[in-house]
Amino acid sequence: MNAKITASKSCQIDKIDRRIYGSFIEHLGRAVYNGIYEPTHKDTDDCGFRRDVLELIKQLNIPVVRYPGGNFVSGYNWEDGIGDKSKRPCKLDLAWLSVETNEVGIDEFQEWARRAGTDIMMAVNLGTRGPDEARNLIEYCNSSTSTYYANLRRQNGFAEPFGIKLWCLGNEMDGDWQICHKTAEEYGRVATETAKVLKWVDPSIELVACGSSDPNMPTYGEWERTVLDHTYDYVDYLSLHCYYGNKAKNTPDFLARAEDMDKFIKATADICDEIKAKKNSDKTINLSFDEWNIWYRTKDEEKTMQRWQIAPHLLEEKFNFEDALLVGCMLMTLQNNCDRVKIACLAQLVNVIAPIMTENDGPAWRQTIFYPYMYASLYGNGTTLKAVTESDSYRSSDGFDAPYLYSSVIHNDERKEVVVFAVNRSLTEDIELQIKLDGFDGYTLKEHIELYSDDINATNTIDNEKIKPQVRKIKGESPISLKKHSWNMLIFKY
Repeated sequence: MNAKITASKSCQIDKIDRRIYGSFIEHLGRAVYNGIYEPTHKDTDDCGFRRDVLELIKQLNIPVVRYPGGNFVSGYNWEDGIGDKSKRPCKLDLAWLSVETNEVGIDEFQEWARRAGTDIMMAVNLGTRGPDEARNLIEYCNSSTSTYYANLRRQNGFAEPFGIKLWCLGNEMDGDWQICHKTAEEYGRVATETAKVLKWVDPSIELVACGSSDPNMPTYGEWERTVLDHTYDYVDYLSLHCYYGNKAKNTPDFLARAEDMDKFIKATADICDEIKAKKNSDKTINLSFDEWNIWYRTKDEEKTMQRWQIAPHLLEEKFNFEDALLVGCMLMTLQNNCDRVKIACLAQLVNVIAPIMTENDGPAWRQTIFYPYMYASLYGNGTTLKAVTESDSYRSSDGFDAPYLYSSVIHNDERKEVVVFAVNRSLTEDIELQIKLDGFDGYTLKEHIELYSDDINATNTIDNEKIKPQVRKIKGESPISLKKHSWNMLIFKY
């Protein structure tokens, strides 16, 4: 099969905000306890954080991590996770039917984030709580004043503010699974008042309002319109959440979900612009795709689990090779929509639907989705070019035309390189790819990294990393051979 990509230096989508390569740590299952934090492990630092996990996370070069939820945040009292650990309460977590020990809270997490080299995207509880608790939390985290909560932070051993600059106004508030879920009117009002007090305490922050929790929710669309009608002048981003799966075991349909993701992004951006026009505003609301991933095998696991455990094995999705292909496509979708998507969070980071897995008292290892995520974060920086792709396509059962070649093209002027990410979605045919880059004199293919397996159901395990990148030998400028069902990164220098 033949395909061609044509891109021009002068035809750009936008500069990529590195925060599209963010991730997510929720107090859920083993994400925190026996994930990033395991003080009894043989390889921990002075704070009880697993060094082996930190090293893997650093390989991903993650710019921002959303915390502490997720569904968890809608019943969370942030004050439970600060100060003397011996005095912290052990409580029921109704979101995940678990026991929360509160050994880790914002005091510890901000230190973990510093050691991981990442910023924090802090979520506030707009389920059981509201503006008062939110204003106290941001004073505790960000204020240098001699006032109660800022002084409480100092008493707890932190003289300097944490300086958290990105805040979420609740989580998935239209979902009836959410503690104290709300109508769009109810949420719009409380989100507006919370936004006001947060920015009064710290005008330098950015705020994310909750969009509908899924594009298939009956609330989607009208929820966004109503919420933005209330919050438009006070927030900076609207959130999107979406997970995909392959219960039908139809790989072509599964890999075509990137088209659905693209449609979801564009439709939500249109709604934002509709409210912008309605309000005659000069301000553009951009998007925070702060939950996205593959998740279907363990989706309803909590309904049958034993209740009230501490750090249960929960939602530990075992990713296979076809999952890595779709994650690669989804990352390209974010890159190709970088004019509107400025923040995104792969949900989640460790153990819970995650690229990194751990064994209690044992090793950590990389799942199949680790590598497309890592390479996107490391090399997908700069300006996305508006490329033209010529490729045969197929029709998914839900009506999407899906080109066999799915790609993004990113120009990094600082590195003097153009990076092409490409997935061959054909299960049977290799692609012979021609690439034409206008405005890049003397460009030459310098590196071809490939992720491939004959078995699309292959997984990585604690003992065997079957799915890992290979460096392809460069045989010539053109055409470039992309194996059937493969993920590829091509680096051109000029």
